[in-house]
Amino acid sequence: MTVSNQRPTYKRVLLKISGESFCREGESGISMVELSSVAEQIRDVMKSGIQLAIVCGGGNILRGKQFADISQQIVPSTAHYMGMLATVINGLALQDALESVGVATRLQSAIRMEGVAEPFIRRRCLRHLEKGRVVILAAGTGSPFVTTDTAAALRAREIDADVVLKGTKVDGVYSEDPMKNPHAIRYTDISFREVLDQNLQVMDAQAMHHCMEHNIDIIVFNYKKVGNIARAVAGERIGTRVSTEGRTS
Repeated sequence: MTVSNQRPTYKRVLLKISGESFCREGESGISMVELSSVAEQIRDVMKSGIQLAIVCGGGNILRGKQFADISQQIVPSTAHYMGMLATVINGLALQDALESVGVATRLQSAIRMEGVAEPFIRRRCLRHLEKGRVVILAAGTGSPFVTTDTAAALRAREIDADVVLKGTKVDGVYSEDPMKNPHAIRYTDISFREVLDQNLQVMDAQAMHHCMEHNIDIIVFNYKKVGNIARAVAGERIGTRVSTEGRTS
């Protein structure tokens, strides 16, 4: 199911997808079946005329923080750089998957590697967006100890995105882990402050503060359901909206 005929509510969107988007449940690496599904959704979204930037994680290959915690031979900063490089691998895979379905793309990296990606330059990024190209932003911020969630929030501020779409495997923000507590409450709307005070697992605290200070809403939704990316862009009430105002009822 697609909803590409709906008018988008937003003009410029930052989509954050986790590394797990690139692989099957419980597996690692890259599954072209999973990647193709995401690429087809993005293709349908682009028909609406929005400007789309994407930040992807690298957890399907390597999580820098977790690797640093378990390895005594590799120092934490090196582990984080390894995690950033994993996002470049995912970015390259996503770029080819998108171009195979007719979507023009540019891959930009915060770590210079001109052989495979452009360097991230804000003005160049904006120009690509204005020309209707999907810009994939890889390698986080280029500095260790910064999550891809925070990188997504920072890039959203830099490119003046209207909203951050956080694609997850669950259908919104819950009061508790719904896998552990079937009675957990799913919020339709919640404020940044409530998320921080309750320590809800939406994005890390730094990312939340960046979005809160710049008044950029975060929509948390299940990207696995085909058409949900387009629904979120069209402003349909799916998932959970995190905003300054919070709950509307």
